[in-house]
Amino acid sequence: MSRDVEQKVRVRHLQQEDLGEADRILRSAFGTFLGLSRPTDYFVDRDYVRTRYQADPRMAWAAEVDGRLAGTSFATRWGSLGFFGPLTVDPDLWDRGVGRALLGPTLEALKAPGVTHRGLFTYAHSPKHLALYQSVGFWPRFLTVIVEKSVTESSGGSFTALSSVADAADALDAARDLTGAVYRGLDLGHEIEAVRRLGLGETLLVYDGDRLAALAVCHVGPGTEAGGGRLYIKFGAARPGTAAPQRFARLLAACESHALASGCPTVVAGVSTGRRGAYRQLLERGYQTQSVGVTLHAPDLDPYHHPDAYVMDDWR
Repeated sequence: MSRDVEQKVRVRHLQQEDLGEADRILRSAFGTFLGLSRPTDYFVDRDYVRTRYQADPRMAWAAEVDGRLAGTSFATRWGSLGFFGPLTVDPDLWDRGVGRALLGPTLEALKAPGVTHRGLFTYAHSPKHLALYQSVGFWPRFLTVIVEKSVTESSGGSFTALSSVADAADALDAARDLTGAVYRGLDLGHEIEAVRRLGLGETLLVYDGDRLAALAVCHVGPGTEAGGGRLYIKFGAARPGTAAPQRFARLLAACESHALASGCPTVVAGVSTGRRGAYRQLLERGYQTQSVGVTLHAPDLDPYHHPDAYVMDDWR
């Protein structure tokens, strides 16, 4: 790539007026990569752009080439864990340095104090993606499997909806205590608040007596990251310990019950294959694999991708 082409890429923060075109670029980029005949039909009823931007505009960037929106990148911070994506570039402008230009401010934002682990999700079969991210210090470890299940009858799962809790601050403290037990400093508070504030879904709380045993942050329906007819578990975790498998089963039952009650009977989740117990339990419960990606990590370690972690997430 010549220096003059490289200099044409200008990166700035994403703005409200960019969102429509940014959404088109995201769907076109994924649809083209996956070989769809109509690329912009990809994720047509899901929204990854507005949800990420509205959650935190400071963590959303836009790239321009000759004054034209060329791509976008988003970053997320869950306390001590930071990850980025989706990072997408208009297919007409692939291989012109746009993606690498977007990486600069995105990675800089994840160097904030307190972030001890950074990562991303990408396609395991793409040498181009792996090479790009390895060049900036991210290394592939376990696969992440996106699974789904059509729920036809109630599993009887009981839970408390965060929206019904009188003292949300206490519930958030309990959630922080649980996620901190999964990985030191892991904090879903900002994600939980975004779901509540933007009306994206619900956070489900499962208790053992007075102690929080498990939680799930869920997007529900069209216009969210779930899509029509779906409940998407953006993050779900059971408190670690010998009873974690039972707590995880109760959490899945709660998510399935809420999906039916919400009129969105398909449950979607992501799980690392490194979390053997959680992965196997999902399969045994009838969840089917829809797609497979890989997480890349910096440092080259596993924050909570191990057999004793009963956690669902994906860093798309």
